[in-house]
Amino acid sequence: MPKKEIRQQMIKRLNNLPFEQKKEQEKNIYELLFGMEQWKKAEMVALTLSQELELTTYPIIEKAWKEGKAVVVPRTKKNREMDFVVYSSTTPMETSSFGLTEPLKTLPAIPKSKIDLVIVPGLAYSEKGYRVGFGGGYYDRFLAYYKGTTISLVFKEQKLVSFPVEAFDIPLDFLITVEKVKSLKK
Repeated sequence: MPKKEIRQQMIKRLNNLPFEQKKEQEKNIYELLFGMEQWKKAEMVALTLSQELELTTYPIIEKAWKEGKAVVVPRTKKNREMDFVVYSSTTPMETSSFGLTEPLKTLPAIPKSKIDLVIVPGLAYSEKGYRVGFGGGYYDRFLAYYKGTTISLVFKEQKLVSFPVEAFDIPLDFLITVEKVKSLKK
């Protein structure tokens, strides 16, 4: 199935996921994430400010702050690239051309080398750690030169056996589902 169709199917599936079922899955996924050694050791965590259909990232942000971790969030740039900016409750934000909330363009970016852990968003995932994202290629471009740990947090409804993998697709290090943490590191 082409990625465009997978995106459409997954967006519909996630939008139809019952609230209580979503919350229960999130609770289990958070517990697994917070128990990982990679989470415990991370001093700087990168993640998105979640949209309604995605796994809610605000509890992760709160936990990171409570543990003294720095949180960075993405900001899109020209040429379908992105960087990350330190995020706090007072970070000045704006709405991007995609309708997403992101830090102002004038704020300084954080070097990739300072980010210990990236929680990578997506819509669908394969057993081999590949993902279908939202369709801009921003994360694949960023991850192509990122050396730290990558994790995706996956609802049961997002798992697929396979889909077309392209040369620029970057596999993740870990998938966390309701049931387990799956290591994909070679």
